[in-house]
Amino acid sequence: MWITPEEVLLANALWVSERANPFFILQRRKGHGKGGGITGLLVGTLDVVLDSSARVAPYRILHQTGDSQIFWSIACGSSRKEITEHWEWLEANLLQTLSIFDNEDDITTFVKGKIQGIMAEENKCRKAQDDEDSGKFREAELKMRKLFGMPEEEKLVNYYSCSYWKGRVPRQGWLYLTVNHLCFYSFLLGKEVTLIVPWTDVTQLEKNATLVFPESVRVSTRDTQHFFSMFLNINDTFKLMEQLATIAMRQLLDNEGFAADRTLPKPCKTLKNVSALKRDLDARAKNERYRALFRLTQDERLDGHTDCTLWTPFAKMHVVGQMFVSNNYICFASREEDMCQLIIPLREVSIVEKADSSSVLPSPLSISTKNKMTFLFANLKDRDFLVQRISDFLQRTPDRLWSEGDPLSGQSETPSPTTTTPTPPASSPPSLGAGGPPSLGAGDPPTLLRHYNPELPTAKQGLLSIYQKDAPEEDMSPKATKEKMKEEAWNIHFFEYGRGVCMYRTSKTRELVLNGIPESLRGELWLLFSGALNEMATHPGYYAELVEQAMGRCTLATEEIERDLHRSMPEHHAFQNEMGIAALRRVLTAYAYRNPNIGYCQAMNIVTSVLLLYCTEEEAFWLLVALCERMLPDYYNTRVVGALVDQGVFEELTRECLPLLYEHMQDLGVISTISLSWFLTLFLSVMPFHSAVLLVDCFFYEGIKVVFQVSLAVLHANMDQLMACNDEGEAMTILGRYLDNVVNKQTVSPPIPHLHALLTSGDEPPPEIDVFELIKASYEKFGSLRADVIEQMRFKQRLKVIQSLEDTAKRSVVRAIMTDSAFSIEELEELYVLFKAKHIMSCYWGASSTAAERHDPSLPYLEQYRIDLGQFGQLFAALGPWGCGIHTVTLASRLFRLLDQNKDGLINFKEFVTGLSGMYHGDMTEKLKLLYKLHMPPALCPEEAESALEATQFFTDEDTPTDSPFLSHLDFLVQEVIEGEEVKESGDAGDDDSEDKKEEKVKDYKYYLRMWAKEKEPKKETIKDLPRMNQEQFIELCKTLYNMFSEDPLEQELYHAIATVASLLLRIGEVGKKFTNNGNNNKKGLEAQAMLQPPQAQAMLQPPGVDGLPLLHDEEDSNGEGNSRQALICKALAEAQLEPAGPVVVGAPGAGGNGNGGSDEEGKDDTSVSSYSVVSAGELQCEDIDDTVLIGCGPGNGDHRRRGSAPDADWSITFEQVLASMLTEPALVDYFEKKQDFPGKMAACKTQRAVERQVSSSSDHELAQLST
Repeated sequence: MWITPEEVLLANALWVSERANPFFILQRRKGHGKGGGITGLLVGTLDVVLDSSARVAPYRILHQTGDSQIFWSIACGSSRKEITEHWEWLEANLLQTLSIFDNEDDITTFVKGKIQGIMAEENKCRKAQDDEDSGKFREAELKMRKLFGMPEEEKLVNYYSCSYWKGRVPRQGWLYLTVNHLCFYSFLLGKEVTLIVPWTDVTQLEKNATLVFPESVRVSTRDTQHFFSMFLNINDTFKLMEQLATIAMRQLLDNEGFAADRTLPKPCKTLKNVSALKRDLDARAKNERYRALFRLTQDERLDGHTDCTLWTPFAKMHVVGQMFVSNNYICFASREEDMCQLIIPLREVSIVEKADSSSVLPSPLSISTKNKMTFLFANLKDRDFLVQRISDFLQRTPDRLWSEGDPLSGQSETPSPTTTTPTPPASSPPSLGAGGPPSLGAGDPPTLLRHYNPELPTAKQGLLSIYQKDAPEEDMSPKATKEKMKEEAWNIHFFEYGRGVCMYRTSKTRELVLNGIPESLRGELWLLFSGALNEMATHPGYYAELVEQAMGRCTLATEEIERDLHRSMPEHHAFQNEMGIAALRRVLTAYAYRNPNIGYCQAMNIVTSVLLLYCTEEEAFWLLVALCERMLPDYYNTRVVGALVDQGVFEELTRECLPLLYEHMQDLGVISTISLSWFLTLFLSVMPFHSAVLLVDCFFYEGIKVVFQVSLAVLHANMDQLMACNDEGEAMTILGRYLDNVVNKQTVSPPIPHLHALLTSGDEPPPEIDVFELIKASYEKFGSLRADVIEQMRFKQRLKVIQSLEDTAKRSVVRAIMTDSAFSIEELEELYVLFKAKHIMSCYWGASSTAAERHDPSLPYLEQYRIDLGQFGQLFAALGPWGCGIHTVTLASRLFRLLDQNKDGLINFKEFVTGLSGMYHGDMTEKLKLLYKLHMPPALCPEEAESALEATQFFTDEDTPTDSPFLSHLDFLVQEVIEGEEVKESGDAGDDDSEDKKEEKVKDYKYYLRMWAKEKEPKKETIKDLPRMNQEQFIELCKTLYNMFSEDPLEQELYHAIATVASLLLRIGEVGKKFTNNGNNNKKGLEAQAMLQPPQAQAMLQPPGVDGLPLLHDEEDSNGEGNSRQALICKALAEAQLEPAGPVVVGAPGAGGNGNGGSDEEGKDDTSVSSYSVVSAGELQCEDIDDTVLIGCGPGNGDHRRRGSAPDADWSITFEQVLASMLTEPALVDYFEKKQDFPGKMAACKTQRAVERQVSSSSDHELAQLST
């Protein structure tokens, strides 16, 4: 490529000149190509270690003038072909022009200007992202593509110098991290190491330091481990690896490919060696941490953060921390954890103003909200820029009209009850992310609101408050007094710290939460701490519209919801009537409609029913959104991946905190059994309701760490008993009894019977455990858990869990199809790995259909992954036993159409194995049947079937009528046959009319059940069921067979055998046609047939040549039309008893005829050449047969045909005839009966790179140069 001219002082250092002229020199790097010796090895090693561009671009062109010692590099190339093109362009376009100049400086200036102009033109075509990347980074990306054979779609994220440990020897080289692969390259003294690991194959990624591998990164796959060390900054490298591996796991889980963020702000200056993708991933990591810290929505994007101080009126002091600004929020977090946290939605901001600076309060900024709260920030470094950014975001914030008493504004004492299913707004509210509900089309059938009746009582407030109103008033008992004191403590807190979304959150807030939230405030505070309040405020009417759209639709999710509705807290009186059940149904159905990827999962009903006790329907819906999509990610998908990941984290925490118990529990296998229900239902299904709801309070404030803490505290409290257990059942009994007796002694609500069996010994009741004591113990013993540590552990477990699920899916698929396939279990597993790799590759390297269309998690494992025609063609070429050269692509397309039964352009793994199994493990009959089907519809598309006809008709005379007599004859025959059958059927059916009518009257449901069962029975296909093959299809079959044998060691014998079989089958077809015509006794039909039969469709047989082999003529018959049809039939019958001969190739180049326009004499000169010798010479290739017609040969015929004769529509053969003809040739029988080497094919695939290398055009060019 052309490069910016750079000065070179030592032109011949480490370079060899190959071409030169007065102005330019073409040079090659030492060590590249042949020879080089020890100098070349040293140069190559230096190039790799020092990251020299000469390693990837070993050719260059220098500009030189006269006796000047200064050279200018103007072009470089990775191949001789590329650099030669540049050299030839310079010679053709610049040499003559440069000879005119007198001054050498002018020549140099002109050349530099010309090269820069060419580069400017090329840069116009570059993408915007490429423009952001530095020249050094673009060079590294080109190097990566050349070294590892990556396509243009594969993007480099970053590259690092490091050592790869191969055995005990480190290899210094370069690690390239792309979006989908980890690649390493090293070249040391002639030893080349190339490594490619797809991120989807990584099972473990960890950073460790040992004596053998000092501060290294270990990358584990299912087969091996790779160690990398000697990083300049190992932490940054490892973080990037984690991000890329997480993206790959997300791809396996949801089939979502990586999409670059195009809305990132451009950097102020181009950063050296930092790509736009690296900036994108860094921004994503910051966004995720920001959203997790302040519980914000998934679409919130951090714009920036800065150090500052915040005045806290409750403490009368300035708190040091950081301010975060995003598109919808201003947030603050103190440097000291839990001292102060603040969230200010921009929708609540009324005034932003700069206050006067002073020595005590430098650069202050005042922010006022609509509810009369003012926040004072100070010590801002760039206050003017910050104010400008906030002003920009405020202008984009939509105006919302909130009432003064609305709790969303954050100041009202009690939330006003609102109807949860109001009339949908006129404009559709924005859907959230990709999981938003699809809009209902105008053509959709009207929904039947069988689950939704507007007249039913609606939960306008929490169900608990509704039913407590009906309860009789109690005296002020100690419990009620305690509850009133809690409410008063919270009211004081609201007065000091503010209420609503803009409340100061401090350690005091946590203390109040741990002491229990009053039931009257529980719903409001759950919304506030979870962040659901913000989503509900910004999407008014969204839930109501979802309900209107979703209710009445029958899906798999709604069926599961209906089944579980009455199992959701049936012990609570709120769900013992239609109001509670209907509210639960609406919330679950609306969420399933909003997020079809999750739909509905068991345990969601239990959690949602608790939410409805304290919140309105709409509030419960948004709390469910926060739980499923942010606070418990991936918990409620089809494979509960999130819960399994946290279960693995819990096991790891148990090993660290309770090592002795962990070892004993691992032997019993208890931890994985007990913890899943704890995490999925937040203890609500295993603990009394009033106790578990206190844990939910803590969960909404603290997050998942509370669940881990309490789980560890439960194990710790029962450690002695668990250590004495001998089996899993005993341990389960101990833990179940303990959790059943965790009580909340402060609750004021009437006790709710716990339906779980009280696992007591029977002698004495177990002791009660105060839930507040359990929570306190969990914080005292395990309160040191940090959210970032949990996330790190989650990443590690996520790799294990998802790869384990993939292995489970593989085993399930193999078990499902092993009975229907002759492949071994190991072979099926290897095939599945290859098949899935092709599917995944389509996700990130583009395909004809999107990944979402190819992957449906709701389907069985067997049908989840699907590939299209292009990927199937690659697998067929690599694994198929029938190699047909250039015809392989055509054969793969036909097999794909045959396997694609639902015609959606995709096939699943079972269909793929079915096709491959037939080719490898079927007997000769099965293989021939498959081959036969590949040349019949639907495998043979109409365009292919008519190719021979179109090719031959192209050469017919110009006076051929527009309405082809060939087609007319076909129509005539079809019409005649149909009419005859109709007459016959009507005659036969006349007598049975009355009986049929009687039967119709007495048909009952049993008759239809029998009919349905009969339809469901699998129909076993026999060779009798295969349709007849016409002449066009037979020609295609012959083409396939000729190409199939082209690479076989017994090529000549197979060619001769197939020539004999083709001739025999052509004779059989001719005889069958004559019998069909002779059997037609209708005189008018015969006359019409004689008139409509085209002369060029009459393929007459020829006299034998030397040694009984056929002659190859192309003469025209002048009196062919005068022959009697009856005489032709008699001749054909007589000829059918002759020995079969080889086929005649009409109009094929090199076949001995005058197909190339030669005279008849020229044709006669070649009549002594046998068909065997013609075929064995390799002249009958796929492209030749396109324009040929194979016809039988025999004596006693004139040459009754025309050049380029069209295929005969009446001619046809059956599969039995093809099979019988093939069986007469031992060479063909041996070919189809021999066992194919499938393990060898699989081994060849394994030895290939994990990535399909692109064929380098330079290699062909260099080979051509060497050969000449």
